[in-house]
Amino acid sequence: MNWGPFEAIRGLRPTGVIPQVTPIRRLLPDVLGSADPYADAQAALEPLRERILPGARIAVTAGSRGIHDLVPVVKAAVDWLSSVGAAPFVVPAMGSHGGATAEGQLEMLALLGITPESVGCPVEATMETVVVGTLSDGTPVHHDALVAKADGVLLVNRVKPHTDFRGPIESGLAKILAIGLGNHSGAASLHAGGIPSLGGAIEAAARMVIAQGKILGGLAILENALERTAAVEFVDADGIAGPAENALLQRAGSLLGRLPFDELDVLVVDEMGKDKSGAGMDTNVIGRCWVHGIPEFESPSIAAISVHSLSAASHGNASGLGLADVIPARMLEQIDLQVSYVNALTSGAGGARRSRLPMVMEDDEAAVLAAATMCGRRDWSELRLARIKDTLSPNELMVTPALLTEAGDRFDLEITGTARNLTSAGRLGPWSDA
Repeated sequence: MNWGPFEAIRGLRPTGVIPQVTPIRRLLPDVLGSADPYADAQAALEPLRERILPGARIAVTAGSRGIHDLVPVVKAAVDWLSSVGAAPFVVPAMGSHGGATAEGQLEMLALLGITPESVGCPVEATMETVVVGTLSDGTPVHHDALVAKADGVLLVNRVKPHTDFRGPIESGLAKILAIGLGNHSGAASLHAGGIPSLGGAIEAAARMVIAQGKILGGLAILENALERTAAVEFVDADGIAGPAENALLQRAGSLLGRLPFDELDVLVVDEMGKDKSGAGMDTNVIGRCWVHGIPEFESPSIAAISVHSLSAASHGNASGLGLADVIPARMLEQIDLQVSYVNALTSGAGGARRSRLPMVMEDDEAAVLAAATMCGRRDWSELRLARIKDTLSPNELMVTPALLTEAGDRFDLEITGTARNLTSAGRLGPWSDA
C-alpha cells in the first residue's frame, strides 16, 4: 500500500519491549438472561391486542447496532402484529447512518440480519421526512415520511446509557423515535444545538411525535454484562421519554459491562466499529467522552489507547476514531472518509473531537510501543497494559504482570491461559493458546 503523506512514518519504530500478557476473565455474578427473547417480546405485546385494527399498516423500527437479539425481537413483533391482523413493515431508524441514503441503510439492516426473508415482511426505507413541529428554540422536528403515512408505529430498541451525555432519557426508545426516525435531516437538526442540550431535545421531540397519535409504544431490550438479552419489556407511548423509560435506563446501567481495572497505562483494542457502539468504542467502557460541554468520566482512567482494526460491519464509518491515540497504518485502508465525516457532521459537537485522526504507526507492534512510550510510565516492568477484543467484550482481557499481580488478589478475576507475547511479526498475536 502507498500511504501517501504517511510514507514518512514507514520504519519509525519506538524502542522498548512490551511485557508478556496473560489471558484473564472477569467472573460475573449470576446474570440472568432471557431464555427466549422471541417469546418474551410476543408476550410483552399483549397489551396492544385490542388496539390493532385489521389491515392496519404498522411500521416496526430497526437499526441500532450491536443488539444481540435484534432479529428475533423484530421477527417476534412482525409475527405478533400479523397474527392480530395487521400489515407490518420494517423501517430503518438510523438517522444519518449508511451514508445518509436509503440504499445504505437497507444494506446496513441486511448486515444486521434484518431482511424481508428473516423478518417475514417488507423492509422499506426513505430519507424523506415531514416536519411535525418545532421545539421552543425553533429546531424543526423531522419524522420519516414512510412512517408518517403508516397507521401505527412500534418502536424496537435497546435501552442503555448513552455514549455522549447523561440525563433521565439517554439511548433507547425516545432516541430511536426522535433521531432514528428523523433520518439525516432530523438527526442533524437535533444535534446542531450541541450535545449538552441533546437529551432534552430528544425528549421534547419524541413527545411531539407521540402527540401525533400514531406511536403504539415500544419494545425495550435490556442487555446484561455479557451483552445478552436480560429482558424485553413493552413501554406504552405515554411512558416513552418519561418515567417508565427512565426506570429501564436505571436498570440497564446496573447491568452494563465494565473494565475490571480503574487505572490503565495502555488499553489495546483489537477492533472498533459502529456495530460495537455508536461512538465506535463505548465511552462508558473506555472512560472517554471528549465532547465539548460534557464532563469527563471519573473512571476508568486510561493514559493511552491503541486501536487496531475497523469492523467490516462499519462500512468504513470510523466515527469515534478520535477516541484512540494510536492506530496501525493498515487501518487507513479501512476508513471511508466521506461516510465517517457525514456521521461526524451530523453529530455536531459529538463529532468534532472524535473525528480526528490518531497518531499512525507502521504496524500493530509499533502502535502499542508508541502508546506505551507516551503513557507516562518510565519502568515498563510496571506497565499496566490490558488488551480487549472490543468494548462489547470488556470481561475477557490479556494483561501484563503488573495487572496480573492485582488480579491474583481478586476473587472476581481468573487466569484463563498462559503468558505469551502481545505481538508477533508486527501483528497482534492470537487470543487462544492453540
